[in-house]
Amino acid sequence: MRLRVDLVLEIQDADELAAAALARIAEDPEMRPEERTHAEAAVREDGAEALAYLVDPIDLVEALPGADLVQASWSSERVGYDPDDEEWDLDEEDGNDED
Repeated sequence: MRLRVDLVLEIQDADELAAAALARIAEDPEMRPEERTHAEAAVREDGAEALAYLVDPIDLVEALPGADLVQASWSSERVGYDPDDEEWDLDEEDGNDED
């Protein structure tokens, strides 16, 4: 079964977002030093990267009873959002009927 979630966020304070992402990176005991350096640079440069370090979809489903996470991927990107544009109608069916 595939769970698809689309979120559109308005970032009120990019510096605060980056600081939170940098703190998360600093706390990650499994991140190697070269990965940490790369991650810190990416977060400082791009708010979408900061967001990707802070939002982990695995946290949403890992404790669901009767479900085992098989695969997960996610990304974030900057977008121009217009709530009146039909393209942004998140309630519209996308035509996929996968189980």
